[in-house]
Amino acid sequence: MTPTTVEFLFDFGSPNAYLCHKVIPQMAAKTGARFEYIPILLGGLFKLANNRSPVEAYAHIPHKLAYERLEMQRFIHKHGLTAFQRNPHFPVNTLHIMRGAVAAQKLHCFDRYVDTVYASMWERGCNMADPQVIAAELDAAGLDSQAILATSQEPDVKERLLANTQQAHARGAFGSPTFFMGQEMYFGKDRLHDMEEAILQATGH
Repeated sequence: MTPTTVEFLFDFGSPNAYLCHKVIPQMAAKTGARFEYIPILLGGLFKLANNRSPVEAYAHIPHKLAYERLEMQRFIHKHGLTAFQRNPHFPVNTLHIMRGAVAAQKLHCFDRYVDTVYASMWERGCNMADPQVIAAELDAAGLDSQAILATSQEPDVKERLLANTQQAHARGAFGSPTFFMGQEMYFGKDRLHDMEEAILQATGH
C-alpha cells in the first residue's frame, strides 16, 4: 500500500510548529505516513488571510492567552519536550531562515537544516533574524552556511517561498502549523490526534 502523504506547512517562527515537528517522527512511525515539509512565510500568509498571531489577536483577552499557555504546557509535558524554551527575541522575522529552508531543499541538506534552525529558535533562544547568528548556528551544526545563505538569495528560491505561501492561502490556510492530508486541512497541534485517526482510517489500520 502506498504510504499516506501529509503536507506540513511550516514557518520556524511558530512555537506550535516546532512542537509539531518534534512529534511528527512518532506519528510517522505509528501511522506509516510520509510527512512532506513545505516552507511558507507566516507573515506573508497572515497578510493574505487578514490574520494575526494569537499574541496580537488575543492581547485584550488575557484569560484566553493564559489558557493557550496552559494548553502548550500540557502538550509539552505529554510529549516530554523539555528542551523547549520561549525565544526572548519573539516574534522573529523569519524571512532569511525560511528562504534558507528552500535553499536547503535545493542543496539536499533540508532535514539537517530544519532540525538545526528549530533547535536554534526554540531550544537555544537565538536571534534567527540576524544573518550572522544564522551563519554561526549553521556552521556549528556542520552545515555550509555560506552556500545556504548565498543560495537563499537566488531568484528561484525567493519565488518558490512566495509561491508556497500563495498556494497555502489559496488552499484555505491562514497560519502555521497547517497540515493537508489530500484536500483535508488540519490546523494547529491540537488537531494532531484527529489527523492521526484519519490517517489510520485511510490506511485500514
